[in-house]
Amino acid sequence: MKMIAGLGNPGTAYADTPHNVGFDVVDELAQRLEAGWKNSSGFHAHVARTAYAGETLMLVKPQTFMNLSGTSVAPLLRYYGGSPDDLTVVVDDADLPLGRLRIRAAGGSGGHRGLASVIEALGTEAFPRIRLGVGRDVQGGLTGHVLGKFDGKSRELVRTMVETAADAVQCLTGKGLNEAMNRYNGCNAEEAQPGNRE
Repeated sequence: MKMIAGLGNPGTAYADTPHNVGFDVVDELAQRLEAGWKNSSGFHAHVARTAYAGETLMLVKPQTFMNLSGTSVAPLLRYYGGSPDDLTVVVDDADLPLGRLRIRAAGGSGGHRGLASVIEALGTEAFPRIRLGVGRDVQGGLTGHVLGKFDGKSRELVRTMVETAADAVQCLTGKGLNEAMNRYNGCNAEEAQPGNRE
């Protein structure tokens, strides 16, 4: 079993915001793999189960709000007998330019509170994560930026980045973390070419 947890905030007020691109990636995967979302109230999550490349794939959207993501993800992973190696977390990253991807096998939170919550709940930093660059607003504060709506010119770039990140998840699941890192690390949505789907 492989678990892909996209982090975000629940509710329509947070849709189409930089902080919710993790949700957008697992939504894209659910659509591609024809997996329906179900509410798992006991784990405070929306869960979609499917299969890909011979693996059972569990897509997860914690419904705890971002800063408590670990209180949903960690119990769910343990319940299904998974280890941190079986988990990939997909998150926004304001320190990366808009449209840039970064994949890591392990590491700290980089100040991301959702990722920090998962690390604390699991008791380890040793799990893969895919970071999606959302940039920073040089004039406004970070909180206002990540919770604000994407503007029209950013939206198309974000859509390409989400699709590329979903490609990366499928590559990671089917061909392994190293292949996904080699192929997608540093990917820039502005340069992404169509026809390179898994």
